Amino acid sequence: MQKAASTLACLALLATPACTQAPPNPNPRADVPLKTVPIDLPRYMGRWYIIANIPYFAERRFVGSYAQWSLRADGKIDDSYAGHKARFDAPLTEYHFVDTVVPNSGNAEWSVRLFWPIYVTQLTVYVDPDYRYTILGYPGKSLGWIFARSPDISDDVYQSLLARMDAMGYDTSRVRRVPQLPSQIGKPGFASPDGDD
Repeated sequence: MQKAASTLACLALLATPACTQAPPNPNPRADVPLKTVPIDLPRYMGRWYIIANIPYFAERRFVGSYAQWSLRADGKIDDSYAGHKARFDAPLTEYHFVDTVVPNSGNAEWSVRLFWPIYVTQLTVYVDPDYRYTILGYPGKSLGWIFARSPDISDDVYQSLLARMDAMGYDTSRVRRVPQLPSQIGKPGFASPDGDD
């Protein structure tokens, strides 16, 4: 059952670029390619909480979600996604992937193996000097994520990260915060666990 759910999620992810092109991106920098930033790979590993994203099918309705990255002996990265469906007291759902760093990318471009032989590209487009916050992008800007080491960040920090996405050419009106605390459910700007946002 878990394997089937994981496969469905992966297929949903593959369909996302076609599904997320409903309205055109109004940002004047929409067509400017994303620029990656070099990262210290060992320092980048560990748990990152998903603070906000451009919602797509496989992540919709999840709360308390996070990614866990672990560097393997062969240089690849074990990539785990975990979250609770709709309610914080729901069982934890987990998906596991294997990522490969693209050579000569400054460790900033990863090829994510959803399942053989299907891969997608993940781009690190920002990380702060203390490795507390990071922004991940996707070619074409149909997807984007804001991550933090802590499950909750101040509104000032969030707005500054959102402004960075705007400067990169993202349509930030599509970005929704992911509830990381029960008290955040139903607040303006947060994705609805009911899937009606």
